[in-house]
Amino acid sequence: MAEKKNRVDRDAAVVVIGLGRFGGSLAAELVVRGVEVLGVDSDSRNVQEFSGRLTHVVCADSTDPEALTQLGVAEFGRAVVGIGTDIESSILTTSILTDLGVPDIWAKAISRQHARILQRVGARHVVQPEADMGERVAHLVTGRMLDYVEVDEDYALVKTKAPGWAAGRTLGDLGIRTEYGVTVVAVKKPGARFTYATSQTVIGSGDTLLVAGETDQAERFSEET
Repeated sequence: MAEKKNRVDRDAAVVVIGLGRFGGSLAAELVVRGVEVLGVDSDSRNVQEFSGRLTHVVCADSTDPEALTQLGVAEFGRAVVGIGTDIESSILTTSILTDLGVPDIWAKAISRQHARILQRVGARHVVQPEADMGERVAHLVTGRMLDYVEVDEDYALVKTKAPGWAAGRTLGDLGIRTEYGVTVVAVKKPGARFTYATSQTVIGSGDTLLVAGETDQAERFSEET
């Protein structure tokens, strides 16, 4: 095992700790994208499930600093803490990774309070998959949006159908940024791909727009018909 680990380019590789539903699917997707992954889990069943699917898989207690040190985790440039409901283990693991000097730590949180603690102990990025998905679906269910991604606090990208009153006019003539405070960044004609939008882009009936702006303004624009 040690001989194989030495062949990993750890600056480019990712260590994923916790191979449950979130961490496991993320680790597998990284491998599909050509990223070398060291998977770590304390449950031998999870380790067995991902054996052969990830670059390396190890059964170890991530709350033990010595165990992570022996695995050479300090040499990795990126780490993901995908531990689920065991908040104490999640926080302790993140703290140990920080102490080991891992520069880019991503961590899963199950609540806002959990997220704040993870940030305090060194996580540079905190994700809340369940909460984020719930918020996204709520926006899709209640509006005309085709898709919705909040890229920062109070700032979103919205995929929506072009309003009927925009058909046949250029973006420059429509003045959408002035009227709604959002920017149309790309336009997709029926059956075609998205292309970057300019002030000369003519909006057609049935076009799909990718709109960026403050969340409430992007929502307001998506409600236009």
